[in-house]
Amino acid sequence: MSFILTKEQKMIVQLAKTFAETELAPVADEMDKNAKFLPGIVQKVADVGFLGMNVPEEYGGAGIDEVTKALVIMEIAKVDASVAELIAVHTLTNDIILRNGTEEQKQKYLRMACTGAVGAFALTEPNAGSDAASARTKAIPDGGDYVINGSKCFISNMGEDEGDYVILIALTDPAKKTKGMSAIIVDRGTKGFSIGKVEDKMGLRAAPVSELIFDDCRVPKTQLLGKEGRGFMIAMAGLDGGRIGMASQGVGVAEGALEAAVDYSKQRVQFGKPINANQGLQWYLADMATRTEAAKMLTLNAADRRQHGENIGKLAAMAKYYASENAVYVAHKSLQIHGGYGYMKDYAIERMYRDARIIPLYEGTSEVQKMVISRAVIDGK
Repeated sequence: MSFILTKEQKMIVQLAKTFAETELAPVADEMDKNAKFLPGIVQKVADVGFLGMNVPEEYGGAGIDEVTKALVIMEIAKVDASVAELIAVHTLTNDIILRNGTEEQKQKYLRMACTGAVGAFALTEPNAGSDAASARTKAIPDGGDYVINGSKCFISNMGEDEGDYVILIALTDPAKKTKGMSAIIVDRGTKGFSIGKVEDKMGLRAAPVSELIFDDCRVPKTQLLGKEGRGFMIAMAGLDGGRIGMASQGVGVAEGALEAAVDYSKQRVQFGKPINANQGLQWYLADMATRTEAAKMLTLNAADRRQHGENIGKLAAMAKYYASENAVYVAHKSLQIHGGYGYMKDYAIERMYRDARIIPLYEGTSEVQKMVISRAVIDGK
C-alpha cells in the first residue's frame, strides 16, 4: 500500500519535525539526565496541538486522521522518545473517551486534553501484566458512587507532577472476572487516590511511570465509561490503537538512530577514508533502512485500516511487534557504527539505545503480540 500524503498532512508532519528539532532536541539530553520533563514542555506540546490532535474540532482538537497521528509520533520519537511516549499514551486516552464517553465526559475531558491536561491509562497490576484478566483492583458500587481499592503499576503519564486523570480498569463485579471489569475515569486529587512509587527507569527517563494506589477512593458513577462490565473490552479495543502508537514510537526511534548512524559514518574517518566507504558498514545501513521502512509501512497500514473502521487486532500486533523489535535492532547497529563514542553520553545514540529497549515490553510484550498474531492466523482472520 502506498501512502501519498495530502498537502495538509505534509504540513502537520513538517510542523512536528520542526517542533521536535527546535523545542525538543536542545533539551532532550537534559530531561533524560534529570529524569523529568522541563517545566513548560508539556504545555508547549499542547499549544502546538499534539495533545488534542485526535480530538474532533467540536471538542477543541485538530481532528486529524490515524495515519497523520502516527507520523507525528514518529517525528517526535526521532528526537525524544519520552515526549513521544507522553503523546502516544495521552492520545490513547482521548480515543477511549471519544469512543465510549458520554457527551458530558467528552465535553469535559477532551477539552481539557486539548489545553494541556494529561490523561493516563491504568490496566497493569503487580500480578496482572501480560495476564491482564487477573487484575484485582475493585470498584464496588455503593449508592451513587464506586469505592475503589487496589493498586496499579507501571502507569505512564502519572508522576509527581504530571497526570491529571486516569482511565482505570477495575472490577465492579469481581465474581464475573473479565465480564465484571469496568472503565472509570478518576481525577488526580480525588480523595483516596495517590501516586506511589515513581519508577527510576533505564530509558524513557523523562516520561513519568508510577504506581497508583486506591484506598477507599470514592468516585461518582457518572465517571463510568460506557457500561458496567465492558471495561475489559474497552481496554482491549483501546490497546489496538495504543499498539499503533507504540509502533509509531518504535519507527521514530529507529529512524532517529539510522539518521545518527548515517551522519556519524560520514564524519568519522579511519584508515584515510570515511567509515561509510567500508562495505560491511554499508550493509549495516542497508539492513537498518530496509527494516525501518518495512516497520513504517506495517504501522501506517494498521493506522489506515483503523481509520476506515476495520478490525485491526492482528495488524496492530504485527506493527507493534515488528517496529519495536526493529527499534532495538537499529539502535544496536547504530551504536555499533558509532563505536566507543556511541557508548558515551556525548552522543544521542546512547539515549536512543536505552529508550528503544522498553518498546518490545509495554502495550503487550513481543511474545504477547505473537500470540495475538498466531491466533488470528490460525482462525483465518
